[in-house]
Amino acid sequence: MSPEEERGDDTDAPSPPGAAPAATPPGGLPTDDAEELYDSAPCGYLSTLMDGTIVRINATLLRWLGLERGATVGRKRFADLLTAGGRLYHETHFAPLLRIRGEIGGLALELRAADGSRLPVLVSSSVKHDAEGEPQLIRTTVFEASDRRSYEEELLRQRKAADQARGRAEEASRRAEQAQREAERAQREAEAARGQADGARTRLEETFRVLQQALLPPELPTVPGVELDCHYRPASPDRVGGDFYDVFEIGADRWAFFLGDVSGHGPEAAAVTSQARYTLRAAALHDQDPLGALSVLNDALCENNAGGDGDPRYCTAVVGFLEPDRARGEVRVRLASGGHPPALVLRATGGAEYLVTPGGMLVGVVPDADFVSAATTLGAGDTMLLYTDGLTEAHTGAGPGELFGGDGLLDFARAFAGCGAKRLVAEVRALLDRFGAALDDDTALLAFGAPVPRRGAPRRPGRAAAPRP
Repeated sequence: MSPEEERGDDTDAPSPPGAAPAATPPGGLPTDDAEELYDSAPCGYLSTLMDGTIVRINATLLRWLGLERGATVGRKRFADLLTAGGRLYHETHFAPLLRIRGEIGGLALELRAADGSRLPVLVSSSVKHDAEGEPQLIRTTVFEASDRRSYEEELLRQRKAADQARGRAEEASRRAEQAQREAERAQREAEAARGQADGARTRLEETFRVLQQALLPPELPTVPGVELDCHYRPASPDRVGGDFYDVFEIGADRWAFFLGDVSGHGPEAAAVTSQARYTLRAAALHDQDPLGALSVLNDALCENNAGGDGDPRYCTAVVGFLEPDRARGEVRVRLASGGHPPALVLRATGGAEYLVTPGGMLVGVVPDADFVSAATTLGAGDTMLLYTDGLTEAHTGAGPGELFGGDGLLDFARAFAGCGAKRLVAEVRALLDRFGAALDDDTALLAFGAPVPRRGAPRRPGRAAAPRP
């Protein structure tokens, strides 16, 4: 197939999130040139023949790599854009898996630019078939992942700094023991050592605080027709937690969200947290199906665990999509869960219930894990609360094994049904303050709901749907 034929047959590329809207013609909806949207998208697009020959590539990817269209289309293969290691991985893993599945998403590769520099990317590909079912083209989407690489490098640097700080503290302790034989000098050295240790701890806590902020969105977006709020409570200031969440737009009046909890703490857990966030964002944009997004994350974590030298890392996660219907004052919610505590739904009528998602497996433990989905509709004044298990596993009972638990949360939250997402999060934050030392794990909260309409507007209660296996 010629590049011109491919150009005419590849016009179904999705509009990139965040693209500037076109001018609205009088009396009509916004319009834009699909070809221009494809060519100037904030991500790379290319189409290849089944042998990898490039037949179409957008200007964004050409600009990233410093290539000319005429020297690329019909002259290069996709593998030619990869580094030496990337080509080996493409031939041994990427291409065979794509032939088997017909699509693959969220894999980390490195592209080689014309000037020899390397560009970290996340790559998703799918095979296009003709009317007879024969493979015809491979369509590939490329997301720039330099920030992710920067996060990983920063985490490694901070780990080295922490090791150096511990070494200085140990040296200070040895000097203090030796100084006991010299009273005045020993006192001065001991004070100096304590000062160094305190300073190192302060710097370390500040480093962990900055790293933790980098793993969470700076603020939630404004979603028309939806009230949003969130909160993150670390269990300790001197360690990085593994809880994460995000909300972002994936299309007109469609928004994706996720909340999860990576096993363990420290730099290793933070690295997995960063990977989980970027993988889920890319998966949600590529495959707008909550179950599909969890499967992509599961593949990525299983691949990491198979090739890693340390302890395997897994997580619990809930991923979903919001579809506000401002005309009806409702918000439709679809979500999928991988071993995560069930979402809590508070109805404006005073009811409270869990959106049960039984049977969802942990993410990253086994390949081809089974996850479970559910759906509900939030009416005016209804609120959904997502949380990590630090909340329900707080040791609030008189006995050593007595936890706050799911029943405790349900009883507590029922009093705030109909109060809205912001009020609910504020009340749970106050509850966490009262827990004090009983809260020994990080806790993340994400709440959203349909606002109460202005006076005179009708209220429609939400409708829950049974979970799908």
